[in-house]
Amino acid sequence: MQITIFAFGSRGDVQPYIPLGMALQQAGYEVTLLAGDEFEAFVTGYGLRFYPLGFRVRETISESEAARAMLEGKRGLIVGIREVIRTLPPAVDQMLDSTWQACQHADAIIFSTLGLSAYHAAERLKAPCFWALTMPAFSRTRAFPSPLFPLLPVESHAFNWVTHLAAEMAWQQLTGRAFNTWRRSLELPAMRLSRWPYARLNGVPLPRLYHFSPAVLPKPPDWDDHTHITGYWFLDDEPGWEPSSELLGFLKSGPPPIYVGFGSMADRRAEETTGIVLRALRLSGQRGLLLTGWAGIGQTDLPDTVFKLDSAPHNWLFPRMAAVVHHGGAGTVAAGLRAGIPSIIVPFAGDQPFWAQQVEKLKVGPKPIPRRLLTAERLAEAIHLAVIDTEVRHRAALLGERIRAEDGVGQAVAIIERYLISQ
Repeated sequence: MQITIFAFGSRGDVQPYIPLGMALQQAGYEVTLLAGDEFEAFVTGYGLRFYPLGFRVRETISESEAARAMLEGKRGLIVGIREVIRTLPPAVDQMLDSTWQACQHADAIIFSTLGLSAYHAAERLKAPCFWALTMPAFSRTRAFPSPLFPLLPVESHAFNWVTHLAAEMAWQQLTGRAFNTWRRSLELPAMRLSRWPYARLNGVPLPRLYHFSPAVLPKPPDWDDHTHITGYWFLDDEPGWEPSSELLGFLKSGPPPIYVGFGSMADRRAEETTGIVLRALRLSGQRGLLLTGWAGIGQTDLPDTVFKLDSAPHNWLFPRMAAVVHHGGAGTVAAGLRAGIPSIIVPFAGDQPFWAQQVEKLKVGPKPIPRRLLTAERLAEAIHLAVIDTEVRHRAALLGERIRAEDGVGQAVAIIERYLISQ
């Protein structure tokens, strides 16, 4: 049986689907992963077949003013998506075509949070389909607000429910017209833009697999039996990666440093951010390790107490840190919590404020600092708290133990196989 997985987005959006694909291959399935062109070597290095999206996601985002504004938190996610769709029609058309081609011979299709084009291909091909999401969006609940909705100081079950309805409606209004144009070419009936179509597919409920830990966010009581929280999908090994002698020497030369990295956040104020981080480390009296990432921080002369690194596997790096400072992307949140150390989150946009709030609620890190409010003094205070607060460190260690004991990928494969056998 052949399974196509569509993972759309940055490396953090693609990475969790590699261990899922590997586990499905071990279970006897043939797996193809569709993702941005820049991830071909990354995907094939783990023995999975790769289908290129037809463009490089990082370059496309870097060239789009609308996308950069969204990632920098200057536009909300919904408004940002609208502008990206409006300004990047060639990339959208290429994504739709690649989705269709990659799914042609699939007996089952799995798509990531933003990979909704695969839903429509699955409908046309009448293939079983699974929606695998990193964030608890698109499943209505009264337990918490939609991660796609701006966080407001409102505690109300009714309000939470309305935010999910609003996010669905906004998403459908923004993407539905583009999908309906494509659906006509697939000889599918048009969707009603006033209705949310993704609850069912070809007459049956669409299974949702949320790959985060129930220890971080338990399953709400009002989610149905087709909505599952599996645990995180971690990728533990990176073929060919070895720490440099310089990195090992830095780690051995003093106490565990503070990790600082902002992943795929295209921060055009990288020099300013670097200055804030260096001053915060100096004020807090801590050593630091800067991961440059897409944000490009650390492109300046650094003191001996700070080490710059282009990339490193989080599962190797984070357990060697005293605490982690990052943007709050779902994958980085997962890695930090798994390592059992405090997390200091500087959310930029998207679902990052939601995960930052969860970390604060779990009391495994200081109060988050939104990027627009980031100062060296605020960051230094948060770093100091993360290092000296024994209760925060103890709770983080206990949560890390719980997460490390989970088998999220195994749970996901078992759920997928159960659905496939029943059809």
